[in-house]
Amino acid sequence: MDVVALSAESRRQALADMAARELDILVIGGGVVGAGAALDAVTRGLTTGLVEARDWASGTSSRSSKLIHGGLRYLEMLDFGLVAEALKERALLLTRLAPHLVKPVKFLYPLTHRVWERPYVGSGVMLYDTMGLGTGSGRGVPRHRHLSHRRALREAPCLKRASLVGAVQYWDGQVDDARHTMTVVRTAASYGAMVANRARITEFLREGERVVGAQVEDVVTGEMYEIRAQQVINATGVWTDETQRMADTRGQFHVRASKGVHLLVPRDRIQSRTGLILRTEKSVLFVIPWGRHWIVGTTDTDWNLDLAHPAATASDIRYILEHVNSVLVTKLTKADVEGVYAGLRPLLAGESEETSKLSREHLVGHPVPGLVVIAGGKYTTYRVMGKDAVDEAVRNLDQRVPESMTHEVPLAGAEGYKVLWNRRHLLAQESGLHVVRIEHLLNRYGSMIHELLRLVADDPSLAEPLPGADDYLGAEAVYAASHEGALHVDDVLARRTRASIETWSRGVQAAPTVARLMGGVLGWSDKEIEQEIEVYTARVQAERQSQEEPDDESAEEVRLAAPDLG
Repeated sequence: MDVVALSAESRRQALADMAARELDILVIGGGVVGAGAALDAVTRGLTTGLVEARDWASGTSSRSSKLIHGGLRYLEMLDFGLVAEALKERALLLTRLAPHLVKPVKFLYPLTHRVWERPYVGSGVMLYDTMGLGTGSGRGVPRHRHLSHRRALREAPCLKRASLVGAVQYWDGQVDDARHTMTVVRTAASYGAMVANRARITEFLREGERVVGAQVEDVVTGEMYEIRAQQVINATGVWTDETQRMADTRGQFHVRASKGVHLLVPRDRIQSRTGLILRTEKSVLFVIPWGRHWIVGTTDTDWNLDLAHPAATASDIRYILEHVNSVLVTKLTKADVEGVYAGLRPLLAGESEETSKLSREHLVGHPVPGLVVIAGGKYTTYRVMGKDAVDEAVRNLDQRVPESMTHEVPLAGAEGYKVLWNRRHLLAQESGLHVVRIEHLLNRYGSMIHELLRLVADDPSLAEPLPGADDYLGAEAVYAASHEGALHVDDVLARRTRASIETWSRGVQAAPTVARLMGGVLGWSDKEIEQEIEVYTARVQAERQSQEEPDDESAEEVRLAAPDLG
């Protein structure tokens, strides 16, 4: 597979190509499920289009807990099918589909009761390990182990001695969700899918009761496109009900949004060699290793406000800090919080009023002829969700369609990654970059690292780190605009890199350099460069202010006051 560039020109061409013919499948929604559906469809030989109103992964798929996991806590709910399915997907991603993006991560489960809790938790984790073997390719992670009180504190000196009597340590997977989603989109495009971000559905095209396509607006130019398709897949996550209303149907199920807030703190604030999973009165709280940081979260509260910009509140931040501090020797304060992000989970609506009890499983519906809806689910099972949506769509195509094969399709950058990892010291010598920098690039781009290194070779100034965001090079901002579909500074700082949550300035310090580098690729004028900087800076300021507000309504009002380039 030759990996194609998601450039501004390829985006414009994709919209024109989608409008020039009737597609087999048009997917609406550029989160991980929509991306997975597009990859599934195109690898079955179907002409496929994918459109996203904002940026790739700009909603839920860039704001998760960054875990690829089976959902250990779902075993307690006896949801064995969901756990087994997720563990199979975890192993595929770790070993075959995306070893450059998905990595093993270990967690400590503190035990707080003597006698009964260790066999209870241990049997559950043993079942978790055993279920993870049903993939044919192994678990992709080590087996769990039991730790004494002393050994547990050796692994996690941050814990209060009285907060545990021992522990069980187990492994799961971790991913940069936004990068992964964008890579799924790029893989689909490389196999022939026509993909366009910043392309918004304004209405569905109808012939009688049947949906036969969609009217799509190019958000950048305002140009309208009429895109026809034999089947349309609605994969819009928390926007599912809103999109269904455009088709004049209430649908067969409904989606509720649950807000999850995460905090990032510097790595030195919590002394531990392992992640932590802590019980709360409602759910669990994770402390997740994340490069030079820890991700701490999450909350789980109902959300009925703006879907594009969910806001974290002072109450959300206080809730997380209080719960994690209950077990830490050295308490975290708000001054330790380097980054904050809030995302919305698309949960299938049920009878319960508590979002933590709503279903994480997914459902596929066909509310009107020509329109398939996929909703619910969890990030880990995106590939299965995409497959199930396409399975439903092809039942109504007048042609014989092969079975799904995405379980055999490595994502862009996966092929050759392990060889390059073994050669990373040579790559460092050849490029003049430190081997640690090469390792970081390999774990973000895989075998596509050569395209980055060519940029650096042509312009050595691009080897300089972004101001205030030392983990990322100038070359990465250029590459994001030329190869990864980034059209705004926010796309680079919030999703192609994670500077917006990993730096004290939340990316503001890097914004002028990023705008200038992107402007060179996208042909921005000086005025457009300044506008990009101003909009990004205002967004960060609004988010900081919203995090001082006591409740969702007041936080949203502050957050929505910032300008939005769409």
